[in-house]
Amino acid sequence: MKLIVFDCDSTLSSIEGIDELARAKGPEVFQEVEALTHAAMNGEVALDQVFARRLEIIKPDLATCSQVEQLYIDTVEPTAQDTLQQLRDAGWTIVILSGGFKRLIEPLASFLQIERIEAVPLELDNAGQYVRFDSSYPTTYNGGKPEIIRQLKNEFSPEKTIMVGDGISDLETQSEVDSFIGFGGYTPRPKVQEGADYFIYKLEELLPILEA
Repeated sequence: MKLIVFDCDSTLSSIEGIDELARAKGPEVFQEVEALTHAAMNGEVALDQVFARRLEIIKPDLATCSQVEQLYIDTVEPTAQDTLQQLRDAGWTIVILSGGFKRLIEPLASFLQIERIEAVPLELDNAGQYVRFDSSYPTTYNGGKPEIIRQLKNEFSPEKTIMVGDGISDLETQSEVDSFIGFGGYTPRPKVQEGADYFIYKLEELLPILEA
């Protein structure tokens, strides 16, 4: 089998879920969290330094989470559905690997018919209030995505492994995959563009690369 792994935020969808959770809490919270997100995605600060801080600022509740779940679907990358179906038809197994929150991404994954999601568990209590996130989950720190790619390769023993994503944490997987394909459809990051084996602006551009 052939394995293709997609980042979610700013790749399969135009949004950064953590920023949208913050936006729902008002402009001051949003500005503070967005700055932390950009710093981490651009490789300016370590991911684990900002992860807990953002959640402490936001304290997302059930209503906010539900809004963002729908927003992921509403802002899906325009060529994603057709591209993913063509990949499935060509024998690729598709996985989402994200530093976002699993419960927020699950509806989008269902919409895109992707069964496997590797993303951060987020816990709310029975009243729908924020409790915690799993700070031990690999995608909450730098070097975590390559760790999960290794686990997936051990599990599936693929003949080929591809990673597609927009951030520095995605580029970190390059040593573990046959090709790292940078995505710049929403937020083209110079470091990712420089380091990627290929760089695309629409997901449909994957197909000729993978067929070559």
